[in-house]
Amino acid sequence: MATNELDSDSTKTLENVSVSMQQCYENYIIVDIGANLTNKKYGRDLDSVIQRAKDSGVQKIMVTGTSLRTSREALRLTRIYPGTLYSTAGIHPHDAKSWTEGYLEELREIVMNPECVAVGECGLDYNRDFSPVDIQKEVFEKQVQLACELGKPLLLHERDAHQDLLDILKIYKDHLPAMVVHCFTGTSEQAHNYLQMGMYLGMTGYLCKDRSDNGVRKVLEDGLIPLDRLLVETDSPFMYPNTRASKLPTHVREALTERSLTFLQRYCTFQRNEPCSLPAIVEMIAAFMKKPAEEVALATAFNALKIFGLSQ
Repeated sequence: MATNELDSDSTKTLENVSVSMQQCYENYIIVDIGANLTNKKYGRDLDSVIQRAKDSGVQKIMVTGTSLRTSREALRLTRIYPGTLYSTAGIHPHDAKSWTEGYLEELREIVMNPECVAVGECGLDYNRDFSPVDIQKEVFEKQVQLACELGKPLLLHERDAHQDLLDILKIYKDHLPAMVVHCFTGTSEQAHNYLQMGMYLGMTGYLCKDRSDNGVRKVLEDGLIPLDRLLVETDSPFMYPNTRASKLPTHVREALTERSLTFLQRYCTFQRNEPCSLPAIVEMIAAFMKKPAEEVALATAFNALKIFGLSQ
């Protein structure tokens, strides 16, 4: 083979390596701490959904359990996708009315599996009141006690029940494990209260539709939440991050990369959000915080690994 042919081959090899490395650096390293992958909307193509997530930079996904059935199913999925999927187990406040004798033992059995990394989603929801308030409180407290007993983090749900949630948690303040407010949609004052109790806040695509003067955007813009208390999640198939929202600031819209928008717009819809939308969410959060997206991605991924003990 002629020397110039060898040089040509070497050049092509170097170019291929360069492209591969560039793609690697373009990718974020992110952990989605809340995706409802047991939802029937993923029944036909879960393999593709998870592969797209990986391709977009989402390295690990926590599958949320909101009932005994979904908690068992979430655990089952961790066995099919080991090292990528992890599960949580809990009774959502909407389902609190279904609690019967024997639920606690069944929940404990699920939570004790190493692939199950948190108790929850559990908490209080006075916004919709699908379960009576007194039953919500009772069922929530049982799950707080379980998390304290087993030392597993709490994945918390709260809507219009801020003070009652804090009051129950304060009863166990000397024994509480790590706590994460899943899909935070509250006010700056509520964020401050949660942070004062040592909690972490999970942010979703909700920030696209937050139009309040004292909500999620304000929390991020004013630097009220330090990076070491921040986590990111999609809450798929819900909380679609509508990057075309009219009230989304120009500087946030301009921070979105073509790569992240491609995953978001090609594979996600209002009817079915996917974990591959998380890079776009991270970029918007970073823009509101006036920080590099890579810094937010790595910090939140590290927080998730540390809090939930995910394998690296």
